[in-house]
Amino acid sequence: MNHEKEYTPLSGYIMLVIVLILLITSTWALIVMRNPVFVWPLALGLILTPGFFYINPNASMVLVLFGDYKGTVKRNGFYWVNPLFSKKSISLRARNFDSEKIKVNDKVGNPIQIGVILVWQVRDTFKAAFEVDNYENFVKIQSDSAVRKLAGLYPYDNFDDDSEVTLRSGHDDVNHMLEENLRNRLEIAGIHVIEARIGYLAYAPEIASAMLRRQQAAAVVSARYKIVEGAVSMVQMALDHLAKEQIIELDEERKAAMVSNLMVVLCADKDVSPVVNTGTLHN
Repeated sequence: MNHEKEYTPLSGYIMLVIVLILLITSTWALIVMRNPVFVWPLALGLILTPGFFYINPNASMVLVLFGDYKGTVKRNGFYWVNPLFSKKSISLRARNFDSEKIKVNDKVGNPIQIGVILVWQVRDTFKAAFEVDNYENFVKIQSDSAVRKLAGLYPYDNFDDDSEVTLRSGHDDVNHMLEENLRNRLEIAGIHVIEARIGYLAYAPEIASAMLRRQQAAAVVSARYKIVEGAVSMVQMALDHLAKEQIIELDEERKAAMVSNLMVVLCADKDVSPVVNTGTLHN
């Protein structure tokens, strides 16, 4: 037997009536009739008492008799089973696990801090009870291992190749990989992974400031590239429009001066102070 099976116990209410009758009548007979024979019904009632148990919604009870797995009760209610059965309660509710932030190295060797949020529940009570020592601790350890493996598969960020999947930008791909990894790891314990995603991601403190400056530099370069690209287009548009409308004839030297002035105006970080030339074009 290596899988879960359902066990159907007796109703606890019926057995409760029987046990109460045994206890009450035997006690009354011992007191009134003083006959030691009625000790046996009293002892039987006391022996049957440990067989009672109840199950709340989304809970289960694993039943074992002298090392032999008898089954699992999942229906909520009040029941009675053989008093010799050992009983282990296992919750079937969905649970959240927010792992601690751990320091690992990403694909390119940068130290990062990462944590995972996992939503899980027990699906197979036999595996959860007997395949692993402690299924809750098993979830924690395997989640930590899965996060470490995931971090080594992707870089935290990539400033050179925007098409590469990274931990910071590739949320869907990275979280899907994490879920599949955890499902494979936790299946042995009868655990169903409902959702798994990265809950915390940051550079390690010792390189955080340097990486921030690198990100800022990359952002500035990207912005400058867009500005220059737009400025060149505007200058070209201005020259084409002047030539088309025949507003003014410009030789190559004047075009160069105009291009230089426009590029300075359009690409400057601060507002440009204009200088009004009151002379001719040559002065």
